[in-house]
Amino acid sequence: MKQPEQRDKLPDASEIVWMDVIHKMDETYENLVRHQVELERKNSELEEVQAFIASVQSSMTDVMIVCDAEGHIQQVNRSLEALTGRSAADWIGQPLSALFASSSKPLTDSFRELLLKQTVYDCEVSMVGPEEAVPLSLNCSTRFDHRRRPVGAVLIGRPVGELRKAYKALNQAHDQLKQAQKSLVQAEKMASLGRLVAGVAHELNNPISFVYGNVHVLQGYVRKLDRYLATVHGEGLGEMQEAQRRELRIDRVLKDLGPLMEGTMEGAERVRDIVEDLRRFSSGQKALDATFDFAHVIRTALHWVLKGARQDIRTEIELPDDFQSTGHAGQMHQVVMNLAQNAVDATAELPEPHIRVCGGRDEHGLWLEVHDNGAGVPAADRERVFDPFFTRKPVGQGTGLGLSISYGIVAEHRGTLSVGDSPLGGALFRIELPRGDG
Repeated sequence: MKQPEQRDKLPDASEIVWMDVIHKMDETYENLVRHQVELERKNSELEEVQAFIASVQSSMTDVMIVCDAEGHIQQVNRSLEALTGRSAADWIGQPLSALFASSSKPLTDSFRELLLKQTVYDCEVSMVGPEEAVPLSLNCSTRFDHRRRPVGAVLIGRPVGELRKAYKALNQAHDQLKQAQKSLVQAEKMASLGRLVAGVAHELNNPISFVYGNVHVLQGYVRKLDRYLATVHGEGLGEMQEAQRRELRIDRVLKDLGPLMEGTMEGAERVRDIVEDLRRFSSGQKALDATFDFAHVIRTALHWVLKGARQDIRTEIELPDDFQSTGHAGQMHQVVMNLAQNAVDATAELPEPHIRVCGGRDEHGLWLEVHDNGAGVPAADRERVFDPFFTRKPVGQGTGLGLSISYGIVAEHRGTLSVGDSPLGGALFRIELPRGDG
């Protein structure tokens, strides 16, 4: 009877053990389920993050490149694919230098020393493109792992081609605006100057007309007196009259009267031409072209200028015998006078001033040069020396209009007026007129 009782107790103990096993299995299953749910949740979050990062990268207009510490490309975005014309798969694993043109080789060569140790801002590089290199403005920062150890770099680049075009267009618009403003200011100056010139020409016209008319009459009187005195002297004078003739130097006076009247008439005609030029300048009319003796115009202009100089100036004149030109003699006379006066002013303080004027013809046409041994024109001022109101002379000694007016006159004659260095050590002003003007 004892044996059956023992068989009844054994199932109770094993049942307890079995229940513990089931308990443990339930707990393990519950943990597995919980971990599975957590894993699925984290996988879902990771997928969302990856999708978010992918959407951000695909939306970036800037180029993005991720590389490891050895400079091998790990990831690129769609902007780089579009820029290079190659897919991301073609670039993954490639060295960073494969992306850039040879001009950017110094950057890729110094990758470890530069990109992994400091941040790079707005570094201009050239990236390979489908047809030609594409300029980029590149920023680069070091990429770290969870222990703050450098494991690579992230490069962000923005194409500067369109930006450069925009800046260029903006600069051109700005330059055009400045030029328009300068032209408006200059136009107002010239308009004011034109009104002033018109008034001066009007005021000068009447007295010059009187002088010109009186000189004509005086020339007639001189001819009559010359004939009368020739008759009187021919018939013989008394001793007292001969003595007075010698004392008053009547013969010398008669000899000088002709040249003096011719010079006075030439001066009156020149003043008349100047007044006419002033009136034409104020109204914008163009002078009529005519053939004239350019050599005579040059010599006369030099004579007038040198006669008014306060010192003796060594002057050389080398001109061909036949030096005819076509244009307006009065205007070219004014140009030569302006150039000669500049040379005189430039040599005013020198102990041995020297001016050389030479001219000739070549295959291009006619040319004239005015040299001096003054201080010359600095290279920085040569682009502005023909601008209106620009002068290097002290205040009160120059208006800055002489060279500007001369430049305009030569341009109206379809020629050029330039400045350079003279073999004499000072300035050289050269006039060139085309073949049709001579």
